[in-house]
Amino acid sequence: MKPIKRSALRIFLGKNYYKTKRYFEWYFSNKKYAKTLDTTKLPYLIFKHQTPLLRKLKNVDMWLQYNKITNLKIATKKINGIVIKPGETFSYWKLIGKPTKRKGYVKGMNLFYGSFRPEIGGGLCQLSNLIYWITLHTPLTVTERYRHSFDVFPDVNRTQPFGSGATCVYNYRDLQIYNGTNENFQLIVYLTDKHLVGEWRAEKPITKRYEVYEKSIGLHMNIGEVIYAII
Repeated sequence: MKPIKRSALRIFLGKNYYKTKRYFEWYFSNKKYAKTLDTTKLPYLIFKHQTPLLRKLKNVDMWLQYNKITNLKIATKKINGIVIKPGETFSYWKLIGKPTKRKGYVKGMNLFYGSFRPEIGGGLCQLSNLIYWITLHTPLTVTERYRHSFDVFPDVNRTQPFGSGATCVYNYRDLQIYNGTNENFQLIVYLTDKHLVGEWRAEKPITKRYEVYEKSIGLHMNIGEVIYAII
């Protein structure tokens, strides 16, 4: 499904409207946003996944991916160890903040209207993709998420189904996760030499297992419908 073409003025006005709306939500709504950071890990690992930091992508220069690693190192420090208490909501952008040069962010690959371009902070979608994927394997509820308009990743060695990503654009395309349980959950994210790693941890083990799989791929779409089952 091709993205709708918008004029530059329409894009500018639309972005600023939704950015302002998001700021009002963050600071004036009744939501309780998670803000407690604690790098002491909770005892029970609920789900863990890792994704490679470097991939050979068609028509994408490798320097964009090396820059992406720089951006990921900065962003993960803002959310590693965040504890979502019962009744709280995790907001990806509220915690990370706006990626800027002053904060050390550099140009990385950013998907844009069916293509890609270098932008400051580019590549952070790998982090939001990972968080969304591991959240699907927990009792936590994803309350806001936007999927990518197209999939640039090769099918070779693919470990996740189509349509299982979560695009992020500061600040109006956010990833938000609500804890409707009675237990604290903790997000751990970090980089190794080769991978971006994410974990959800909790104070107690969970009694259900979550299976996520691809149901179908439409003839006119390049991303499939992803569903999950509680076992």
